[in-house]
This record gives sequence, C-alpha cells and structure tokens, in this order.
Amino acid sequence: MTAPATQAQEDDVLGRAYDRHLMRRLLAYTRPYRALMYGALALLCVEGVIQVAGPLLTRRVIDVAVPARDLGLVVACTALFLILLLAEFALSYAQTWLTSLLGQRVMRDIRMQIFTHLQRLSVSFFDRNPAGRLITRVTSDVETLNELFTSGVVAGLGDLFTLVAISVAMLILDWRLALASFAVIPFVVLVSGLFRKAVRNTYRDIRARLARINSFLQERLTGMRVVQVFGQEQREADRFDELNRSHLNAHLRSITVYALYFPAIELLTSVALAILIVAGAARVEMGALSVGTVAAFLMLVRRFFQPLQDLSEKYNILQTAMASSERIFALLDTEPSVPDVSRRGALPRGNGVEVAFEDVWFAYDLAHLAKRPEVSAAAPSPTEWVLRGVSFTARPGETVALVGHTGAGKTTIVNLLMRFYDPQRGRITINGIDIRTIPLDELRSLIGYVQQDIFLFAGDVATNIRLSNPLTDEEVVRAAREAGADRIIRGFPSGYGQVLGERGASISVGERQLLSFARAIAANAPLLLLDEATSAVDSEIEAEIHAALDVLVAGRTTIAVAHRLSTIASADAILVLHHGEVAERGTHSELVRRGGLYSALWRLQAGEGARLLRRVG
Repeated sequence: MTAPATQAQEDDVLGRAYDRHLMRRLLAYTRPYRALMYGALALLCVEGVIQVAGPLLTRRVIDVAVPARDLGLVVACTALFLILLLAEFALSYAQTWLTSLLGQRVMRDIRMQIFTHLQRLSVSFFDRNPAGRLITRVTSDVETLNELFTSGVVAGLGDLFTLVAISVAMLILDWRLALASFAVIPFVVLVSGLFRKAVRNTYRDIRARLARINSFLQERLTGMRVVQVFGQEQREADRFDELNRSHLNAHLRSITVYALYFPAIELLTSVALAILIVAGAARVEMGALSVGTVAAFLMLVRRFFQPLQDLSEKYNILQTAMASSERIFALLDTEPSVPDVSRRGALPRGNGVEVAFEDVWFAYDLAHLAKRPEVSAAAPSPTEWVLRGVSFTARPGETVALVGHTGAGKTTIVNLLMRFYDPQRGRITINGIDIRTIPLDELRSLIGYVQQDIFLFAGDVATNIRLSNPLTDEEVVRAAREAGADRIIRGFPSGYGQVLGERGASISVGERQLLSFARAIAANAPLLLLDEATSAVDSEIEAEIHAALDVLVAGRTTIAVAHRLSTIASADAILVLHHGEVAERGTHSELVRRGGLYSALWRLQAGEGARLLRRVG
C-alpha cells in the first residue's frame, strides 16, 4: 500500500505558480474562440467602469443635490444608479455565460485531444500507468483548466482593470485621501502571500490524498470478486476509512486557511476605512474637502479591496491550473514506444499471408533496464530475455500452434505480431515485408484476434460483433452462426439487441469467448491469432467452434496459442517453447514419437484427463 501512495503523492507535487511556456500552450486552445474571450473581457472592463460610476453619483447627490434641495437631480441620479445596477447585472450575467462557454469548449477540445492521444500510445505505456491516474487526467485535471478559463484568466484581467479604474478615480478625486487609503495595501500583500503559501501546501495535500483514494477505489472495484471471496470487506473498509479521513483532514486544513484569510482582509478593509474617515474628517471640518467626496471614497475603498481579495483566489486557481496543465502536457508529449508509419498500400489483401519470425529476441521494459548501471540495454542478462532467437514461418492455409509452460513466451509472440511491442533484435515479416514499415491500422486490419481474457464493451451484442466494420445485420448473424454463437445469442431476451454489462459481465465467460470468436470471423481477416481461444467453453460448444474453424482457417494463416494440447493436435506445425526458445517443432504425431518435452506434456495431460474421468465415474 505504501508504494502506490508515494507514487501518487510524487505525481501531485506542484511546480511553479506560473509557467509562461505552459500558459502559451493553454491559451492556444482559446484561438478558435477568441470572440468569446475578447467579448467577456470587454464586458468585464465596462463593468469595472460602472463600479466607479456609482460612488461618483453618490458624491454628486451629497455635494450638489442635497445642499440645493434639488429633488429632480436626486431622482435623476437615483434612476441612473438603478439603471447602472441593472446594467451591471446584465453585464455580469453575459460575461459569466461567455466565460463558461469558453471554458466548456476548451475543456471539450482538450479532453478529445487527450483521448485521441491515449489511443495512439503503445500497450507498454498502459502497463506502466494505472487507469485511475489516466482517468484523473481526463476528468479532474481538465476540470481544473476549465476553472482557469471561467474564473481565472479573463476574470483576473477584469479585476486588474477594475483596480486600475478605481485607483485612477480615487487619485483624481483626491490624491491625499487616495494615498491614505493605499496605506494598508502592503499588509494586504503580506497576508495574501501567506495565504497563497498555506493554500499551496493544503492543495498539494488534498491532491495527493485524492489520488490515493482514486487509486484505491479503482483497484478494489476491479478486484471486488477477490475482496468478497476472501472476506476482506471490513479490512478494505477500514483502509478506505483511513484514506477518507486523511482527505477530510486535508480539506479541513484548507477551510481553516480560508476562514482566517477572508476575515483578515475584511479587518484590513475596515482599517483602511477608519484611516479614510480620520484623514477626511479634519479636512471636511476645515472646508478643504466635501462630505460627498468622503462618501464616494468610502464606497470606492470598499470596492477596491474586493478585486484584491479576488486576485489572491485567482492566483490559487492559476497555481492549480499550472500543476494540472503540466501533467496533461506531459501526457500529450509522451510518444508511442511503437512508432507508426504513414506509408499506405504496403500489403496486398488476399486470402492468406505469410508470417515469418527471423531470429527474434525480446525483453520487456528494456528502456527501464537501460537506466540500471549494472544492466546493458544492448545485452540484457539471459534471464531477462522473454524470447531468444525465435524463428519460424507460417504460410497461407497453415495453422501453427504455440505450446509451452506459463511464461515460455507464447503470448509474447502474439503481442509482437500485433506490434503492441517491437523486438530488440531480429525482425517479423508479413509477405516478406518488415511489419515495422507497415502502418499500424493496415497491419491490424489483417488480423482477427481471439484472446483468453475477453473484453466486451457495454453495448448490444451486434455492436460488439460488428465494432467498426461496416457490416449489415445479416453479415453479423452469419459471423455468429459460423462461430456457433447464434444459438446462444437467440436465447438472450433481446437477441442481438441484448445490452451487455461492463466488460460483458452479464453473460458467462464461455459466451463472451464465443462473441469474441464471432467478432474475429466478422473481421474477415487473412491472419487469425487464437490465444487460448477455447479455454473457457464446454465440450459441446468447443466442438461447434472446431467445426467452424475447419472452414474458417482454409486458405488463411492461423497462429494458435494453446494450453490444452488436444485442441491443436491437427495443426500443421507445433512449436514447443521453453524459456523463450523453440525447443521442439513438428506435427503432433512427430513430437509424440520423439519422446521429448511435448510428449511429456501430452502424457501428463492425458493422464490427468484419465484420472479425472475415473474420479467422476
């Protein structure tokens, strides 16, 4: 539990409060929406001017209308003041609407870019980065940027303009009173600085604890079956309670900081007003200053400190946005470890393809190994190679089976062929062309893949079979029928329109595998990759699949990973992998007669089956 928490905490360490390079990249997202941004800024500036107009009207009423007993002027100033209040309300509504629209559109664009980029990244990236962290990038971090655009950048510029407008008005009215009012500004700056530092620390604590909660939830929800089977509900609840209380305490510290800051600013505002009254009273008594001017100053000072207080909050928003943008751009700047190419039309599409592995060596996380001084990236130790000098050829119409103990490298061969990873030595070719020179989408369009750990989307059955292929309903049904899945699908309450749960959890494992098999058939690919394709189906369904396979593999290249040797006895060639090397190769009968590793595995499985039958009998 310590390592993930530490990793999450390190991930949320804050950088600089303002980074010009990051801000330029963020503002680039506003270019398509400049009209919204400039419109909101213009409205804020007009609103800042209106803030000055109210105190000036008050001064005119007190200094001119009241002494002259001019009721008409009082009514006119009052009416104008009400109009200005309504205008300020309308302007505030309009600028809030414009900035919210700006923030939402920018947020949509950034989320779309992140999701598109995530789909380009290699599988190795997702091996190193937990899903909870990536989801946080797309949700929480982007939401923080939304706050920057709705309440930060534009509103901050508006506050600055309001400060300038009020300061100019105060200096024009009476520069002596203005300087007296400005006397507390150094203390406001000091308090705001302490506030920003305290909020920075509490924000970091909140983010770190929230990351721990997200990581904990993602892992426990995914493994809920394990938690319940082993009766760990109370223990996990206690762990979550500890994380939740830690998050609560961090929030309470943040609330304490805010609870101290705002009263402190109010106190300084009151001190400024008191200084203003004391400084103005003597001059009013001397006749050097009018009462209306003092009244106007009291209103202006009150309005002057509001933007100062808001700017401290805007600074906090800016700081959190910089931290979020740094993480988002670090993700967007991550390049796929398996580079794509743009050349098209490299492979002629036909019934079958020839696949060749030529002296292929592969080790996982070789880049990580290169950082260790005791390990050379060019020559990892023998125990670190997953595949060592693997060579074989699968021709059109042939079925090549891969067998061996767990960890022998069977699934790694499949992963390399789909270019989830690239080998460190040797090469893999299709029709004589190195697959590293084939565009990824073109390469994978040649492959129909059925894996042991089936993933189905939360949609209807037909959509899961069809995926992105432009298939008619009749073609979907035909693919399901060839896979032996049509009978089972028609048994669902809604048939092909049956909506599946997340990852297909609402149907059995065997049914999920049948749908995955139908999906591979619907793709009509010339190369089939079967990774334990029949491991979770019963004997009756397995017989249906093998009957369909006899038709499906005709003229196509098939590479099948198998644990149950009985499922690949008819393969054209069987490769027996041992510690990443091809230890034996040949047909089933040849390997059994040879009396080697395959023969031992065959006798072991046959013996286990016989013992099981005797036990059942």
